[in-house]
Amino acid sequence: MHAGEGGGSPRFWTAPALRALLHQCLASPLSLLILTAWEVRGGVSAHVLVAAMLQGGLAAGLSAWQRLAFWWLPIQLLFPLALVGALALRLPPSIFLCLFLFFVLLYWSSFRTQVPYYPSTKPVWNAVAGLLPEQPLRGIDIGSGFGGLVLDLSARRQDSRFEGIELAPLPWLVSKLRARCRGSRAEFRRGDYLALNFADYDVVFAYLSPAAMPSLWEKAHSEMRPGTLLLSLEFLIPEQAPDIVLEPVQGGKVLYGWRMNR
Repeated sequence: MHAGEGGGSPRFWTAPALRALLHQCLASPLSLLILTAWEVRGGVSAHVLVAAMLQGGLAAGLSAWQRLAFWWLPIQLLFPLALVGALALRLPPSIFLCLFLFFVLLYWSSFRTQVPYYPSTKPVWNAVAGLLPEQPLRGIDIGSGFGGLVLDLSARRQDSRFEGIELAPLPWLVSKLRARCRGSRAEFRRGDYLALNFADYDVVFAYLSPAAMPSLWEKAHSEMRPGTLLLSLEFLIPEQAPDIVLEPVQGGKVLYGWRMNR
């Protein structure tokens, strides 16, 4: 499970989330000008929902023009409508503050790293366990989220050492508490995997995002020892054919693997 890990992250001011926010800010005066002209010429004021749809459409158009990832487009389109709906419900401001703090703790710097929260599942854990060498090893899940994979492998392989690293505070804290309550040997640390030395590990597992894969390969290829294994769920490394291709669940996400041979 992963939330907000590093990996060749863009500079703060070029982060997609901030660019999307800028597009909303630009769309607001543009939509105001269009609606004002409509009112002057037609003598009819636009309904607030029409104004929200117009602003969302303009923001989505700006994001498409600036080539933001396609999934930003529905977010941009629906954001003003969601805001209008929230205001219509007259919810206490404290609810929005609590939700904001929760998502900050859960996703942390995902806006910068472009690595959102992705949970892995039991079939994936089974597939990873089947790929591990028989001899004792040291493995790490980079962006370990709530710790499911690391806890599972630690329980299966008492002869080996498994770790997780997570940047977001809430998942890291939950994984630490889970390990303590279970008496697990699993280790969890809070931080960015870019600070690690991959030479210390026999297996590195990643469930990141397409944006992080080129820098992940650069780090793994330069640091991992010959014969060690890099695993990635769902996302391929550009221009690097995998040595392993598994489908833990038929029609589901694919698990890819690369054996280091430098």
